[in-house]
Amino acid sequence: MQTDPWESGNPYDFFMGRWSRPVAYEFLEWLSMTEQLRWLDVGCGTGVLSSSIIEVTAPQEVLAVDASDTFIAFAQQTYKDTRLRFHVGDARKLPAKTGYFDVVVSGLALNFIPAPIIALTEMVRTIRTGGVVAGYVWDYAEKMQMLRHFWDAAIAIDPLAKELDEGDRFPLCQRSALEALFQEAGLKNVETWAIDVPTIFRDFDDYWSPFLGGQGPAPGYAMSLSNEQRKALEEQLKAVLPVLADGAIALIARAWAVRGVV
Repeated sequence: MQTDPWESGNPYDFFMGRWSRPVAYEFLEWLSMTEQLRWLDVGCGTGVLSSSIIEVTAPQEVLAVDASDTFIAFAQQTYKDTRLRFHVGDARKLPAKTGYFDVVVSGLALNFIPAPIIALTEMVRTIRTGGVVAGYVWDYAEKMQMLRHFWDAAIAIDPLAKELDEGDRFPLCQRSALEALFQEAGLKNVETWAIDVPTIFRDFDDYWSPFLGGQGPAPGYAMSLSNEQRKALEEQLKAVLPVLADGAIALIARAWAVRGVV
């Protein structure tokens, strides 16, 4: 099984955090939950979705769980709110009471959890009857364009990079697969929605430098290359990215969101 590097919060936030926050806001608007609810955030990472729940929904409490102790430490240092608790834990064995939460969510994490049906079944266990279970993942195969361009360029010069391409590795990036997973877990009224947010880079360096932080599959691959190989990948990307007249690169990041009712 491919092991992806998730060790440091700051490089990850530089790489993906600036795009994951607007997706989190759109996701929460779509859910349109009332105030004073109990929330569980599974695979919380650096705390982007958890903190957005605090900002947007006025919850009673939020428990945020992630397997990475360094991500949890980063989130604890970054977000200070008495309603928000971060906990190191396994999504497949959640440190949460049965039937306790009103809403259980997972942002950009389900595809990275081994045996996601086990994790989703655990999420269902923790929620009250009538509660909502929801999540979202990047559309790696098509419209998460900053990564799609990266992997297409990498594969063009190194066919073995295809083994690391999230578009191939993670079938849950497909809308139909998300729906099927939620239905398999016994959730009712399952529906999906495409969340599109613009990802505008000032210039090529603004696009490229986040890949040098080493956090996640694509940056991990980039930093595993020799200097010569990395330079070749950089030049390939410069040749294929859609650059505007002012040097900016305007792309789209799509996430597929899904929800169901217990």
